[in-house]
Amino acid sequence: MIMKKIFNKMPVISKRLTVIGYCLLAIGLTSCDDMFEPADENKRQAEDMTEESRYAHGLLIYGYDRLPYLTTTQTDIATDDAVTNLTNSNYLNMATGAWAADNNPMSTWDACKDGVQYVNLFLSIVEKVKWAPSAASKQQMFIDRLKGEAFGLRALFYYYLLMAHGGYGDDGVLYGVPLLTTAEDGSSDFNKPRATFAECVKQCFADCDSAMLLLPAAYEDISNNSEIPAKYQAIGAEYSGYNLVFGTKSKNLMSATIAEAIKAQVALLAASPAFRDQSGVTSAEAATLCANVLKRIDGLNGFDNTGNVWYKNKAKLDPSAAEMPEILWREDRHKNADQERENFPPSLFGNGRVNPSQNLVDAFPMRNGRPITDANSGYDPQNPYANRDPRLADNVLYNGTTYRSTQIITGTYPNDKNENLDNLNFISTSTRTGYYLKKLLRDDVSPLSSSLIEQQHIYPRIRYTEMFLAYAEAANDAWGPKAEQASAGFTAYDVIKAIRKRAGLGTDEYGRELPEGDAYLEECAGDQTKMTNLIRNERRLELCFENKRFWDMRRWMLPLNETVKGMKIDRNNETNVLTYSVIDVEERHFDNSYQCYGPIPKSEVLKWSNLVQNKGWQ
Repeated sequence: MIMKKIFNKMPVISKRLTVIGYCLLAIGLTSCDDMFEPADENKRQAEDMTEESRYAHGLLIYGYDRLPYLTTTQTDIATDDAVTNLTNSNYLNMATGAWAADNNPMSTWDACKDGVQYVNLFLSIVEKVKWAPSAASKQQMFIDRLKGEAFGLRALFYYYLLMAHGGYGDDGVLYGVPLLTTAEDGSSDFNKPRATFAECVKQCFADCDSAMLLLPAAYEDISNNSEIPAKYQAIGAEYSGYNLVFGTKSKNLMSATIAEAIKAQVALLAASPAFRDQSGVTSAEAATLCANVLKRIDGLNGFDNTGNVWYKNKAKLDPSAAEMPEILWREDRHKNADQERENFPPSLFGNGRVNPSQNLVDAFPMRNGRPITDANSGYDPQNPYANRDPRLADNVLYNGTTYRSTQIITGTYPNDKNENLDNLNFISTSTRTGYYLKKLLRDDVSPLSSSLIEQQHIYPRIRYTEMFLAYAEAANDAWGPKAEQASAGFTAYDVIKAIRKRAGLGTDEYGRELPEGDAYLEECAGDQTKMTNLIRNERRLELCFENKRFWDMRRWMLPLNETVKGMKIDRNNETNVLTYSVIDVEERHFDNSYQCYGPIPKSEVLKWSNLVQNKGWQ
């Protein structure tokens, strides 16, 4: 058979890359009739996909299947924000010294390169496929949408490859990954060198631009022909056909807005301290691209005042509900209790896997907006949770919290029911830091098998708060806290003020605005360096446990080996007075000299002589 002959001639790596296209032909394209009455070749050829659109579309669907987004809290346990009580966790082993080019749980190499191959295969046939042979207008609309999706997905795959594998070689060049814009086959040269980081960024930008030209800003139904874009009116499109292709049934597919946001994310990465010297992208350019996204929601006028607790909006977590104004792109999950089973405290029948760190808890300011290290903050180390930023209670279960009618005691003493399950290091599923995860969890879920209650979950792929923070970071770096040249209509200061006001900072314990307002923000507004640190801290708090911190620390080139700390709380049984002691929980063994850049997989470097490794990795 032709396919088998080609496949057998390929080197090992080429088999891996091309099998993603040919397996669809070998398995998915075999008809039921052939099982009983074999055809001459007992298989169907690649060109058959042009006649049967559902098979061709399968290539793009497999591309979506390779999206690199995590749907649970995972990578944060390899940062200063959390640890895990799961002793065989790959992320724990990585953070404590086992990270290597042949042991890399952060790698996106295989999944994203496979995704690139899928979309490249799809792009090679998309214009030949009979999507709607009876209507030329529908045919063209399908081609445009599907091509746009493929371009946007390819940009996204390369963005994640750059985050995980971009870095400096021993020759001082900032490299990205090999650039592939056509599908590989048995005749391809697989020994490709890495393109420069700047070249990869340029390709991401080009793909995002292509996607934006072909896709709608959002997938919405229209009610008459006059609402059809002019280019489709010119070829005789009807609004029913337009809705079939670009209507609400296609929501959550790649759109122009999503592609624009991906372009802004790529720009922010490229303009960050770890990459800016050779990326070809400035902070001013990144700020402008972020502003373009935010203009679609009328800037700060579209800021969601409940966006920081989007996961509590139960009415809108169902896929059939109206979209959340906070969420730009989401992944809907089926009803389950997985996240709660993993992260509820043991008293609530959970495994307590993700344990927020004292380092993160200390990053939450006081309610008046001042850091706890500020002499004027009012912080009391023997009453550490009083008058704190309300976001602390939203994100973290700390000692004495009542959750689902249960008091969570993480100290060394029992709760009122004389149970110690949630105590520090009491059993294997107890907290190691004195804290449990609260963010992302639903309090109406019961993970206990005998009384199981599952609920709908979503995972935000891109939040508007992330885009506001990206704009603030880039704009402050380019022009300072209170200046803007991106035609955004607001400054870095304006964004951080809105975020902190939403959080309830600058208020007293009753929520009343303080006479001095958010005084600490005003202090930072006069100092670009202070504002940089404040913006980074706000990003840390707003996006905690959403798998962002690992990548942020590296692109900012922050120290990676800070010891993760926790809180031990003892009680005097005679006086009932609590004593709080900060403890060391886990030493981190990252090498700051080179591990802000991840490695190229060792197996790939050994296989291909032209594939250079990042400096410092073996």
